[in-house]
Amino acid sequence: MFGYVIINKGDMKFKEFDIYHSYYCGLCQMLKKQYGFTGQLTLTYDMTFAVMLLSSLYEPEVSEDVVNCVAHPFEKHQTRQTIYTEYGADMNVLLSYYKCMDDWADEKKLTRFTYAKLLKKGYHRAYNKYPEKARRIENLLRELSREENKQSADIDRMAGIFGRIMSEVLAPKADEWEESLRNMGFYLGKFIYLLDAYEDVEEDKKKQNYNPLAICSKKADFEEFAGHLLTMMIAEASRAFEQLPILKNAEILRNILYSGVWCRYEMIKEKRRQKAGEKADE
Repeated sequence: MFGYVIINKGDMKFKEFDIYHSYYCGLCQMLKKQYGFTGQLTLTYDMTFAVMLLSSLYEPEVSEDVVNCVAHPFEKHQTRQTIYTEYGADMNVLLSYYKCMDDWADEKKLTRFTYAKLLKKGYHRAYNKYPEKARRIENLLRELSREENKQSADIDRMAGIFGRIMSEVLAPKADEWEESLRNMGFYLGKFIYLLDAYEDVEEDKKKQNYNPLAICSKKADFEEFAGHLLTMMIAEASRAFEQLPILKNAEILRNILYSGVWCRYEMIKEKRRQKAGEKADE
């Protein structure tokens, strides 16, 4: 349910991309440092966005470095890290562990159960650093699982539960910016949940897995309906973002919110269109 909050590289300046990539590499290195190679595999674009957002808002001290990367051994990569890079790594491991356990519970995917076992030590470490936040996230995920098991058709409620999870992630502390960060996280989380459901709806119907959009997908105006829902969610998330006094990296963050997320949507939409065309030709 992650990997949707991405950049539109074609609409970025080279310098902006280098800065974004340095935060991405910084999070990757922090995951390796704090949680080893297993933790490093949990790296997501979504959490890179969260790290950059919080670092740009609070403007803590930035540590810059140049490192070698296992994935690209012949290239040097610049990294940027702040206190929110470590926070992002902790949240990334927490959410990845929960996702693995959810996949195991829903579909009995042995690979996910095995990966969860590998993440378990790191999960307990992150849990102990943020026990109250971790408990709230865990309770929300249990609520989401219960409603999914009931085959809830309430799309707004289901997306809202995941939205509350993301609001926990984007609000690291209680301060004057907490409300705006929580609002932003809430609607961004709803967007992620709905886009994930939109991408998987046909496969989920085939496998008889729960999907909140399954019933709606049978309607003639489904594509228009889904696009309208996603537009509303990202519009609210963007409105909350604009309430934050962010100057540093603001254009990169806007690239993601106003353009990058739609690149991902268009890729999914085109893939669905091609599959529909293949079925029509059969």
